[in-house]
Amino acid sequence: MDETDQGKLQRQVELAERAASFVSDQTTAQRLKAFADDVRKLLQRQLTARRRKREVSARAYELWEQAGRPSGRDQEFWFQAEDELKNRGC
Repeated sequence: MDETDQGKLQRQVELAERAASFVSDQTTAQRLKAFADDVRKLLQRQLTARRRKREVSARAYELWEQAGRPSGRDQEFWFQAEDELKNRGC
C-alpha cells in the first residue's frame, strides 16, 4: 500500500466518522464507526510494517558493508538483520 492509498483510506476514515455523527440510526452510526476503526487499524499495521522494513533494510545494509560488500549474500544479511531486530524487541 503506497502513501496515496493510505491518504485515501485516511479520508475514508474521516468521512465515516463525520457521517456517523450525522446519522440518526444507531445501527448505521455504529457500523460507520466500526468501519472507521477497522481502517484505522489497517493503516497502523501498514505504517508499522513500513517502518520495520526500513529498519531491517538499514541494518542489512550495515551488515553488508561490515562484511566487505560481498555480492550474492543479500538474503543472508536481510535475515540476519530481521533476527537481530526481533531479538532486540524492535
